[in-house]
Amino acid sequence: MSLDKKKLSLYALTWPIFIEIFLHMLMGNADTLMLSQYSDNSVAAVGVSNQVLSLIIVMFGFVATGTSILVSQNLGANKLETAREVAFVSLSANLVFGFLLSILIFIFNDQILNLMDIPQELHGEASSYLTIVGGFSFIQALIMTAGSTLRSYEFTKDAMYITIGMNILNIIGNYLFIFGPFGIPVLGVEGVSISTVASRTIGLIAITFVLMKRIPGIFSFKKRFPVQHIKDLLRIGIPSAGEHLSYNGSQMAITYFIAIMGTEALTTKVYAQNLMMFIFLFALAISQGTQIMIGHMVGRRDFQGAYERCIKSLKISIIISLGMAVLFALFSGQLLKIFTSNEEIIYLGSILIWLTIILEPGRSFNLVVISSLRAAGDVKFPVYIGILSMWGVSVLLSYLLGIVFGLGLIGIWISFIADEWLRGLIMLRRWKSRIWMNKNFIGKAESN
Repeated sequence: MSLDKKKLSLYALTWPIFIEIFLHMLMGNADTLMLSQYSDNSVAAVGVSNQVLSLIIVMFGFVATGTSILVSQNLGANKLETAREVAFVSLSANLVFGFLLSILIFIFNDQILNLMDIPQELHGEASSYLTIVGGFSFIQALIMTAGSTLRSYEFTKDAMYITIGMNILNIIGNYLFIFGPFGIPVLGVEGVSISTVASRTIGLIAITFVLMKRIPGIFSFKKRFPVQHIKDLLRIGIPSAGEHLSYNGSQMAITYFIAIMGTEALTTKVYAQNLMMFIFLFALAISQGTQIMIGHMVGRRDFQGAYERCIKSLKISIIISLGMAVLFALFSGQLLKIFTSNEEIIYLGSILIWLTIILEPGRSFNLVVISSLRAAGDVKFPVYIGILSMWGVSVLLSYLLGIVFGLGLIGIWISFIADEWLRGLIMLRRWKSRIWMNKNFIGKAESN
């Protein structure tokens, strides 16, 4: 299946991706919102556990990212059989990798939380959530890979519908286990964990059937397993995941600094970042749609079209992100009151949302331009710059401003702003240099 150039548009690709990501975020926020009616400590415990799980998801993401790039470029080059083989190999690889990581999380969850040095009153609930959700995280690995495959084939609506179903099931499960209607036992964090795993399991079953319908022969057994595709996935996916891995690792280090400030600071961070996710949601959806388009353009060697697509997407993303940040800042107090009645959390959280007006346009550069560079095969440069900036700017300034100079969460948000803008401007300069034109995977494969 080769995507028709006239048929393929940013809007057609992006709106289902937008709704899918929105619903993924809603699932996490449903946990937070419902738990906030149960206990602020439970919110903080789940927030810390999700910080760890985000790092694990990035580990799965290196295969999913490689899948998206390779499948898109091969479809653009009209190499249909190769695209199907890549999808099959990706699912197989993430299944094995997912099982291994799930087992490690299940066995060492207490040791992981001890490294985070979280307050003792949060440890029990955090451990429960991490054990259950982390122990079944291989399910998320498969859903991510299957979703990347469907989006690369332009079946973005299918992934969206499955996510809608998963969210509905998750919210129902949360309601049953948190509020205990009909005599059902109130399980709190443990109940949220069970609900999350159950909804994902049903989602995996559904997306598997969709893959078999949309891509006939994807699970066909071959006598010779195409090992070369594993090498290609690693070659593209590992550097791509490196940038995400560095970001999540730096966020864990910063969460450690915030844990020193106390449970209230941790809770404020969770609430503020939950709102921020909805602000950069548009930029995230635009970046994923742009990545698919540029992957196809590079596959058919339309480099000028790819260059212009990135710049147009970036402009759209900056304008929307800025507008959303201003809107959320104006209503930050009311939005935070949805989660908590603690006036100190609401006051500090509102300041953080106002700072987001400066932060989010910078984040748009990174989301859109880095996705474009990856789609073109330029995967290593963003990692090198990312590691230097995230740790040399974000983590270092978080410690200096937040801890040493006593600015707390405000100092940490300032460090986020400095990191996003520095990396973003460097990435834009890289894109404008057009070095990426010589790094696309299809071109290299054909020259080898």
